[in-house]
Amino acid sequence: MISLEGQVAIITGGAQGIGEGICKVFCEAGATVALWDVRDSGAETASKIKAEGGKIFFQKVDVTNRKLVDAAVGEIIQQHSKIDILINNAGVLRDKSFLKMTQEEWDTVINVNLSSLFTTTQAVLPHMREARYGRIISASSINGFAGAFGQTNYSATKAGVAGFTRALCREVGRYGITANAVAPGFVESEMTASMPDEVVKAGIAMIPVARIGTPEDMGYAYLYLASKQAGFINGITLHANGGAMPM
Repeated sequence: MISLEGQVAIITGGAQGIGEGICKVFCEAGATVALWDVRDSGAETASKIKAEGGKIFFQKVDVTNRKLVDAAVGEIIQQHSKIDILINNAGVLRDKSFLKMTQEEWDTVINVNLSSLFTTTQAVLPHMREARYGRIISASSINGFAGAFGQTNYSATKAGVAGFTRALCREVGRYGITANAVAPGFVESEMTASMPDEVVKAGIAMIPVARIGTPEDMGYAYLYLASKQAGFINGITLHANGGAMPM
């Protein structure tokens, strides 16, 4: 197991799904985790992981609100003196075919999935730069590369995450900071749990490893990129999809 002992990580959108999986894996690796989510259920998730031995605490943060982000970062610095890892995982869906999509549905997805990276990363980066160390990892998606019907807003943001990552890495590498992204494929979630069995089976049939991904699978992908051992990996988008899409 890669060790994150002694490191402090922020994981946005950590209340459930992939975010919860990342929180669990990082805590198992020894990190102290600040679980950020706009949902109060984040407190329950943090309590559950803490009961299993994890060093984790919940901060209710809307990642589109700079004042709340700055305040939460300030609390972490006051209590722990540093932030080693930032996981930009928070995201939303507002699926609808393009001509039926409203401006609000477009703006909401752009703001949460993409513009929040500006807000969170700009708040954390000065502390990483001062420490001459950091790992910034953001959530892209297979649909940022393949596209998906009814997801022009979502796919645009996830392609944007990859571009943001490639550009940011050129600015921060000199300070011992890396910027990477993870693009999950078909992964267990509340959404997949509500899908008809035939739809799930059809999705799995397109995956060479012949199974759906788990939140923990994604957590391990993030774990490697967050490790000290990944110090020469910079600017990439790691496709974690079981081989479902050519790179």
